[in-house]
Amino acid sequence: MNEKLPTVAIAGATGLVGRTMLAILEEHNFPVGTLKLLASKRSVGTEIEWKGIIYTVEELTHDSFHGVDIALFSAGGAASKEYAPSAAASGCVVIDNSSAWRMHPDVPLVVPEVNPHTLMKHHGIIANPNCSTIQLVMALKPIDEAFVLKRVVVSTYQSVSGAGQKGVDHLTAEIENREPVSRISPHLIAYNAVFHSFIDDSGFSEEEIKVRKETRRILELPDLRVAVTCVRVPVLGGHGESVNIETERPMTIEKLREVLSQFEGIIIQDNPLEHEYPTPLQSGGKDEVFIGRLRIDDTVDNGAYLWVVSDNLRKGAATNAVQIAEKLLEMNCLEFSKLTSW
Repeated sequence: MNEKLPTVAIAGATGLVGRTMLAILEEHNFPVGTLKLLASKRSVGTEIEWKGIIYTVEELTHDSFHGVDIALFSAGGAASKEYAPSAAASGCVVIDNSSAWRMHPDVPLVVPEVNPHTLMKHHGIIANPNCSTIQLVMALKPIDEAFVLKRVVVSTYQSVSGAGQKGVDHLTAEIENREPVSRISPHLIAYNAVFHSFIDDSGFSEEEIKVRKETRRILELPDLRVAVTCVRVPVLGGHGESVNIETERPMTIEKLREVLSQFEGIIIQDNPLEHEYPTPLQSGGKDEVFIGRLRIDDTVDNGAYLWVVSDNLRKGAATNAVQIAEKLLEMNCLEFSKLTSW
């Protein structure tokens, strides 16, 4: 990398994830030369302070990325599909937090601790995985390396912030006995548990399909048996996942704990007799993935249970995106061959 600090843009800077991206950039002391904040027309003129400087939000357009080196996108799938190709065409590397590009064959889907090698093949657009997928593959990668995954069953307990600010506002309004301005579910969320939106008559939600497909792609295990149920719970922030695994090789709890604890970005909290296990509230404001409730599953030859928790706005979104940017600089991967087929 040359000595010039990169120019960084955030598309969707006024949203919940966009503002978290700004916080992570500062916390990680990311080397920003020039910062550019972008959003939709209705947010133009909004002032946001970063490192003691007031920045004015500009409108996101096709011409926003001239001279920009890295753009962190959290403006929604439609905006990503429209503007990411323009950004890449101008020589900017896009790290996109939406689902728009996650399954595109020319777009790496990256969790830096899990599959950083795929960054070498990017063409200007890199996809940030689904929040639930990120914490899941963080747990599964070391398990597969040590024991070889055979089957995974996961049930998620996802907070409303996974739907952005409107999700937080929805739950808060219901708790305060007000009608939400914008709803994320036709059902009451407060004091309840609901499912994500369904896209066809298969019986699976869009979220469940995302987690299954993305997990296979990131782990490079296209035939891995993955069974997923995704649930939205009345929690403001932090996702929990109940995960059951079956492996080819035998394992003990001691060895499983050792393998997980040695993996970068994972913290083990597993002392249930002392009520020590991860909770969504406890994960708030932290970048790590927390794992506890490790148990052997004796209903299969080589099985185990684990409970996986992470802050979905940080490691599940903003932190992972910034870590991808950090890895790009570390691997000297900002240069790329452009595609015309976006």
